[in-house]
Amino acid sequence: MYSNGESSSAEDSNGESNGGLIRKRLRDRSEKVAKTKEILSKQAVQTKQILSKHADKIAKRAEEHERFINKVTYLLSVLGFGTFCFLLGARPQDVPYAYCLLYVIFVPLRWIYYRYKKWHYYLLDFCYYANTLFLVMLLCFPRNEKFFMICFSFAEGPLAWALIVWRCSLVFNSFDKIVSVFIHLLPGLVFFTIRWWDPVFFEAMHPEGTPRRPSWPYVESKYNLWTWLFLVPLVAYCLWQALYFLIVDVLRRQRLLQDPEVMTSYRELSKKAQKANNIWWRLSGILGDQNRLLMYIVLQGIFTVATMALTVPIFLSYKLSVFFQILKLSATVWNGGNFLLEVMPRQYVLKEKKKSEGKREQTIEDQSIAPENSMSSYGKCVPQTMQTEQDQPIVLETLMGTSNSAEMQESS
Repeated sequence: MYSNGESSSAEDSNGESNGGLIRKRLRDRSEKVAKTKEILSKQAVQTKQILSKHADKIAKRAEEHERFINKVTYLLSVLGFGTFCFLLGARPQDVPYAYCLLYVIFVPLRWIYYRYKKWHYYLLDFCYYANTLFLVMLLCFPRNEKFFMICFSFAEGPLAWALIVWRCSLVFNSFDKIVSVFIHLLPGLVFFTIRWWDPVFFEAMHPEGTPRRPSWPYVESKYNLWTWLFLVPLVAYCLWQALYFLIVDVLRRQRLLQDPEVMTSYRELSKKAQKANNIWWRLSGILGDQNRLLMYIVLQGIFTVATMALTVPIFLSYKLSVFFQILKLSATVWNGGNFLLEVMPRQYVLKEKKKSEGKREQTIEDQSIAPENSMSSYGKCVPQTMQTEQDQPIVLETLMGTSNSAEMQESS
């Protein structure tokens, strides 16, 4: 038999030992979690480095075989365009699935090319954000009318008008321009097809045993119409704008300051606008040079609000929808012809001229250092690989967060 003092001391010692075991277990678990996080972070860094290295290799090989790739791109683009036109007329219900297939093929290839060019921050632009939502809607929520109307507003609003205002070009031998047209033109055609031509959605619009109605229930109420075609999409756009600002201007700010070659929409648009001294540069400087980023966001917001408001009459009118599709396609084809007949010849002449000048300078320099020790003079020569990279004229085309580097055709 234990006395009261002995029993209480035994209980205290047991309590302390149990508490120590609990603390030890918690410490061990926290150490395991920390080690696991460290291992996962290292693996993530290694995976990122491997992917970047492979992306660079693929992009370099693609540049080495540029002409052959352009020919293959032209062939596949023409065949793909014809196939899509056939689906549009014969099987409109399959058009959304064709779009999803093209998206999962084109966007990763563009990331590989843009990662090599240091343009990968363009993939944070609004057009990719919207296209990702389109993919989710078509694959996971194909019958959700509210989600459909939000996506319709994005596709026939900012993306569609970016296609027209910033002159995207349908050039079949340019993979970059084909993808730019794809991410801006194709979503509108997909949602136009679902809205007016898809027989599955016709059944949802006109259910059996009920009087035939002109459209979905949400269209009958102006409140619902403006809510899901304008207000909710505008909130989703503001969410993207906040995330974009957080990532590019806060989290990755030091990375962008350290490397001026890394391009973003704002950086490229500012450079082009300042060089041309156009209306965008003058408008963005209303509040002074220190507030150009703020004015950039404001102008982008005004463009988005205006184009989203125009989606309401387009959604209600079949004739207006058809006219808008023809207008978008005609604009891209016209811009493509203008690029092939006017811009591309000037680019080719300029490129060949710079190459010939570079070779002439190299020859003169080689002759001047011939009597000297060639090994000691090696550092004075500019590597030919650097010359060819610098001599390549690049047409960078951006729309204030709604577009990317291949969307604003050079007009000079």
